[in-house]
Amino acid sequence: MAKTKLEKKKESDTGKKGEDKKEESGEVFLEEKVPVNLLKHYREKVVPQLMKKFNYKNVMQAPKLQKININVGVGAATLDAKLIDTTVKEIEAITGQKPAVVQAKKSVSNFKLREGQNIGVKLTLRNARMYEFLERFINISIPRIRDFRGLSDKSFDGRGNYSIGVKEQIIFPEINVDNVNRISGMDLTFVTTAKTDEQSLELLKGFGLPFIKRETTNLK
Repeated sequence: MAKTKLEKKKESDTGKKGEDKKEESGEVFLEEKVPVNLLKHYREKVVPQLMKKFNYKNVMQAPKLQKININVGVGAATLDAKLIDTTVKEIEAITGQKPAVVQAKKSVSNFKLREGQNIGVKLTLRNARMYEFLERFINISIPRIRDFRGLSDKSFDGRGNYSIGVKEQIIFPEINVDNVNRISGMDLTFVTTAKTDEQSLELLKGFGLPFIKRETTNLK
């Protein structure tokens, strides 16, 4: 028997409510949208290596990458407000996600800064977009860094999180150099579930981040 328009509308509304509940509970991670090769590599190579090195008894004990935070300071925006719009467009092109604009919390006369003035952008990448960004960053962007000799293993915060300072946004292929009027950098923070910096280092090395090779490390 054919369904009436009212019945079809009710089914559509029910489906939307179910999706909303999933988003509210945080259940939005869809593995099929994650780059298969990176997820497969983590499960088949990285997790066994971590379990062997740190004597984990359960795969759930292995640390994971939770999110990647990107922060861009645009101090020159105090003189040219349009720089914020340009930065937003660049970060959106790089990540596929629109960043939030950061405003000054207080006025500083020496820097000609007023409270509420736009001074930077920030965003957080999770799940599929996080893995997609990470894969492109490792395989495409890092090799484009001038005079690159490896990442320092001294930029951990003591709680398993790692930060990288990128000096030029043009290392990302999504940025057209011909359209760039101002070179700007950004800070990337890799937030993990690792309990120590040593565990986080092994996790990120497993993903393929090229750290400087050292004979010994003082990570704890």
